[in-house]
Amino acid sequence: MSDRLNVATRLVALAGDAGDFWHSPSGDPFVSVDGTSWLLDTARTRQWLAGLLDVAEGRTPEGSDIKAAAATLAARARGGEEREPPEDSDLSEDDDDRPKSQATVLVELATARADLWVTPDDQAFATLDTDGHREHWALRSTRMRRWLAGLLYESAGKAPGSQAVADALAVLESQALFEGPRHDVHVRVAGHDGRIYLDLADESWRAVEVTRDGWAIVTDPPVRFRRPRGLHTLPEPVPGGKVVELRRFVNVSDEGDFALVTAWLLAALRPVGPYPVLALHGEQGSAKSMTARMLAKLVDPSSAGLRAEPRDVRDLMIAATNGWTVSLDNLSPLTPWISDALCRLSTGGGFAARELYSDDEEKIFDAQRPIILNGIAEVATRGDLLDRCLVVSPPRIPEDARRAEAELLADFDAARPRLLGALLDAVACGLRRVDDVRLDRLPRMADFAIWAEACAPALGLADGEFVEVYAGNRDAAAETALEDSPVVEPVRALAVEGFEGISAELLAALGDRVDENTTRGKAWPKSPRGLSGSLRRLAPALRAVGVDVEFLPRAHSGRRLISVRTAGADKGRDRPSPPSPPSPAAAETASEREKRPDPAGDGRVTVEPAGDGRTPAGDGGADADRHREIPRRNGDPDRPGPCGDGGDGRIQLLSDGRGGSGPDPDLSARAERLAARHADLAAEAESC
Repeated sequence: MSDRLNVATRLVALAGDAGDFWHSPSGDPFVSVDGTSWLLDTARTRQWLAGLLDVAEGRTPEGSDIKAAAATLAARARGGEEREPPEDSDLSEDDDDRPKSQATVLVELATARADLWVTPDDQAFATLDTDGHREHWALRSTRMRRWLAGLLYESAGKAPGSQAVADALAVLESQALFEGPRHDVHVRVAGHDGRIYLDLADESWRAVEVTRDGWAIVTDPPVRFRRPRGLHTLPEPVPGGKVVELRRFVNVSDEGDFALVTAWLLAALRPVGPYPVLALHGEQGSAKSMTARMLAKLVDPSSAGLRAEPRDVRDLMIAATNGWTVSLDNLSPLTPWISDALCRLSTGGGFAARELYSDDEEKIFDAQRPIILNGIAEVATRGDLLDRCLVVSPPRIPEDARRAEAELLADFDAARPRLLGALLDAVACGLRRVDDVRLDRLPRMADFAIWAEACAPALGLADGEFVEVYAGNRDAAAETALEDSPVVEPVRALAVEGFEGISAELLAALGDRVDENTTRGKAWPKSPRGLSGSLRRLAPALRAVGVDVEFLPRAHSGRRLISVRTAGADKGRDRPSPPSPPSPAAAETASEREKRPDPAGDGRVTVEPAGDGRTPAGDGGADADRHREIPRRNGDPDRPGPCGDGGDGRIQLLSDGRGGSGPDPDLSARAERLAARHADLAAEAESC
């Protein structure tokens, strides 16, 4: 250390004797030697200092000694005399004679050979011209790091350091972000100008272009594909194949299920969604996993052909970002969070997470993908996911009909080029017909249904045949959603009577219709809010089986009411449709009518609260027929009562309509509940 200080000190002494040090009005340090002046912080100064020591002592100083001496001399110049630099002073600050850093060389080499651009979500890419074709790679990918390292070795014959590569990538990324054009980037399937492009993922970066007139292989597609790790090559399709050939490779029970499977494949070859979820469930030995694997290999082969259930939403979205199809294998019934996440992935939705090594930036995952699920049990049970599903149950394969997996896959791989060509023929058919398809009724996933119907002739289906199969599958899925919920049966029973009230009252009414073990079960809603959420999910499926669950606008009391009725019932509040008139043979005497709970014979019963606000606990005899006058609410004859009673305090109920001469016990109990509710609401209104 002392030797180095001595060298630097010796350089300062030699320079002090040889030169004159001063500074400009702007504070820049200068040295003047033999009538020539130049800036100190330049390569010229370093060369001058090295020459001084070499002449004086015959040795060459190290770079650190020169740097230390130059810093001392610069400080001396700034503390010295201030002068205006002479006109012939060397004011150049360029160090053109200094060797360029590896990072600088890498940037220059890369920008000369690559086109830099950025995606709409600010991900930087480079397009490389390689062996007569174009390749598109993310700048932060492993492939780009290796390409940069190869550039320097090819140019200078040496390998760059990891820091040099990182620095070069940072500069290239900045150039792409602030100077490059913006382009969309796609995985496997893309659309452009009414055409569909399918990336074959081969070494030549070829793609299949599908138009209304057919399909062809192109070497330079107008869209930009990226190649995530694990993406495998599709076989080159050949014309002349038939989709029906796929029937011998997938295990389905009938032609309807085969139509659903092929419709899923055709949806997966379309660049826009929404995409259906193909749910395969059946017993062991029904080739569920093999069927899922072969379907994925037809449109999007990859290393991760079948995946295990993801641990969280982030894992699911990463899988979707790095592939075109998502196939989840050997699932048990799905938990609510993954069911909801699959719904978003099917019809489109994003997920945000904090960017690594940052405090306030987010990483956005946004994807819409075709999905395959398989499991022994019915993996999709929630109504919103089932509404997006094509549910197929492969039958068990008898032992004498089984084939060795290696033999089956070899046969399938030989057929893949023909099958892919047949599917592309169907896609071209869909492009020709999709704008002309009109469905009488649009189901959920209407865009998928229209697309499948447009492709139907290429599948050997008549007009409307697929829509009929799809409707039947959705009806069966609705039944599955209902079977999974313990509230369905009590709701269906309650709908026969009709109900209108708040969620807490509905939860109590449903609880009265099941045993204690059911209400203690995990699936039974434990709060009014939980019940409301369950009913909102079940409402479409309940409607399909004739039960209308309607969430009514908030009443004047501020409480939201829920109506539960059989489909087609009059939804007017407390105004059920009148019963059919009795036949002459069932005519009643006046005395018999007086004993009925609806003396007018119109199916309506008048129940009047007692003075304490509650219905007297009568047994349906004379007390039940007496009327007690109730004053109008707040004495206002024109202001309706809180229960829609016209303000006279009377509640009208529909009788059992059986024509009996005595009161209906169920009707009397309902009358008591409604009268008590009326009194509570009246008291609440008075307090307001």
